[in-house]
Amino acid sequence: MSGLDTRDIGHRIVVRHRIPGGLTDVIGVLQAWTPELVTVRHADSAIHEIPAADVTAAKTIPEMPLRPVDVDQLFLTTALGRPAVETAYVGHWLLRASSGWTGRGNSLLPAGDPGMPVADALQQAIAFYDQHGLPPQALVRVGSPYDEEIRACGWVDARPEQSDVLVLHTTLDHVNGSPEYDVQLADAPNDAWYGTAFDGPVPDVAPKVLEGAPKTAFASIVLDDAVVAVGRGSMTGHWLGVDAIRVADGYRRRGLGTAILQGLARWAGPHGGRRTYLEVLVENTAAMATYTRLGYREAYRYRYLTSR
Repeated sequence: MSGLDTRDIGHRIVVRHRIPGGLTDVIGVLQAWTPELVTVRHADSAIHEIPAADVTAAKTIPEMPLRPVDVDQLFLTTALGRPAVETAYVGHWLLRASSGWTGRGNSLLPAGDPGMPVADALQQAIAFYDQHGLPPQALVRVGSPYDEEIRACGWVDARPEQSDVLVLHTTLDHVNGSPEYDVQLADAPNDAWYGTAFDGPVPDVAPKVLEGAPKTAFASIVLDDAVVAVGRGSMTGHWLGVDAIRVADGYRRRGLGTAILQGLARWAGPHGGRRTYLEVLVENTAAMATYTRLGYREAYRYRYLTSR
């Protein structure tokens, strides 16, 4: 007996089963079920195939509660997961430049101690961005001490018309289900991946940014002989960062984005992944609903400030 059926696929379960010399328990996500075999995927992506005849008890269990997140660590982790083309430091503050493509790749990250008064550090940041022909920008956590200090130096919202960006986090346990579609994973993206990820021409600097992290995976789903959904995953320590999720017109609201995320989560487990983060605009209500349903919760939110 297993006490499970196909309706439980994708949910966390505990299975008690016989082994030589006694009984043992396995906790994970139910990946597949037949009357003869129960297949469980552990949080580290190890697969346990348990003959149903050996199962003495099995049931679904609640999702693992989220542990408190170290916001300071995650703030820096997000930068390492998508490194800029050119970087410099003012103390521990990170200056980033990527030919103007994306705010994250072209902004100051005030993490840690700049080693000098904030006003002096900001002057060095302005000089750095002047040298690169870019407007000075700082990515600041909303409500943080540096948010207040940088504003006190005269910096203002760089994008007043745009909502805050949320950084959401969860554990791989929450997104470790089996995708409903075949998710293909590659170490590097091809032209078809880029063709789906971008509406028009790919910015020259984009491959340097997207392919610049030490450990990345590029996910895609092919339907009707075309790449219709893509996403990118990067590993920094035990964190899986997910970005660049995009679904082609005509294929949305079919669970393709969720499948991409799940495929990347399955890739991350064997690489030491335990937790995952992603970023989304507050105003993107459709994406927010999907990510919340998958167990993502807010870690912090940020905005861009500028001196001009």
